[in-house]
Amino acid sequence: MVKDRVVGVDISLDVTILAIVDIRGNIMAKDSFPTEDYPEINDFVSTLSEHILNLVEQNGGYETVRSVGVSVSSANFLAGSIVNAPNLPWKGVIPLSAMLRDRLGLAVAVANNSHVVALGEQAFGSAHGIRDFIVVTLGSGMGSCIFTEGKMTLGHEGYAGEIGHTCVDIHGRTCGCGKAGCLETYTAAKGIVRTAREVMAESDKPSLMRQEEKLTPGKITQFCDQGDELAIEVYRRTGEMLGLGLANYASVLNPEAIIVTGGISKAGKWLLEPAWQSFDIHVFHNIRGKVKLLASQLDDRECNLLGASVLAWKVKEYSLFK
Repeated sequence: MVKDRVVGVDISLDVTILAIVDIRGNIMAKDSFPTEDYPEINDFVSTLSEHILNLVEQNGGYETVRSVGVSVSSANFLAGSIVNAPNLPWKGVIPLSAMLRDRLGLAVAVANNSHVVALGEQAFGSAHGIRDFIVVTLGSGMGSCIFTEGKMTLGHEGYAGEIGHTCVDIHGRTCGCGKAGCLETYTAAKGIVRTAREVMAESDKPSLMRQEEKLTPGKITQFCDQGDELAIEVYRRTGEMLGLGLANYASVLNPEAIIVTGGISKAGKWLLEPAWQSFDIHVFHNIRGKVKLLASQLDDRECNLLGASVLAWKVKEYSLFK
C-alpha cells in the first residue's frame, strides 16, 4: 500500500494537537490532549505516542503513514531535539525525535515552531511563490525563520532566526533566557502584559484593563476594540519595539517580505500599524518601501499542523521524492 499520509504534531504550552495529513495538505483526522498534564518528558512522549498510534489505526492504518513531523518551541531541526526551552516544563536537551522514533518505528522530524510555520506559509500561505522572506511568530515567545532563494536558513548549529533573543535595550527587562533587553520581553505575551501594568501605573486614566484579574494580550485587544486609550497605548508601545526589531532584521537580510504570525498578531491594526510605522523609521533607507509587511492569513494551529506535515515529508531516510 502507498504511504500517502503523514502525521503532523503541534506542541504548545497548553495543548498538543496531532493530525493525519495527506499529500495535498488535507487534514484527515485530528486529536489533542493537554500538554500541561505531563510535566515529566517521558510521560509526555509515551502519551503522545499512544495518541499517534490510536489515531493512525483508526484512520487507515500504519501502512498508510510515512513519517511524523513535530512543531515545538526551542527545537533544533539538525539535532532533532528541544534545547533549553525557556517556556516549556522540560529542561535541558530533550532528544524528542529519537524518543518518538523508538516508540513509533517511524521516521520523525522535529523543528522549531517558527520553522514549521514558515514551511506552512511557503506551501499554503502568504509566502507561496516568494523566495526570500522571513516568518516571525509572536506568542508565548518570539521566533522567526529565514528563507533565502527558496531554502530555509538554519545556520551552522541550527539556531538561526532567534530574533526574540536579540537585544533591543541593554538595560532592559530580564528574559527567560537569562539575558537583559531581549526583544521578546516586549513583544511576546508576558511582555505585553508587563507593558500594560506599566502603562496603568503611569496614569490615573480609567481603563477596562484595571478590572481584569488575569490580563492577557487577547483581552487587551478586546479593550482596544472598545476604544480603551490605555489598552491602545499598550499595543502602540509593543508595535514600536516590534517595528524596531524587524527593521534591524530587514536591514541585515533584505527580504522581499516579512510575514507576522501567531496569537499576538491577532491584535491586528492595534499592533501592526505602529509596528509598520516604526519599521519605516528604523529600516535601512535603500530598502524602505521595498519590503512587504504581511499578516498571516492562515489559522495558527492549522498552519502549524500543515507545516509539520511538510516537515514530515522532508525526513531524509524516507523522502517521498527519492
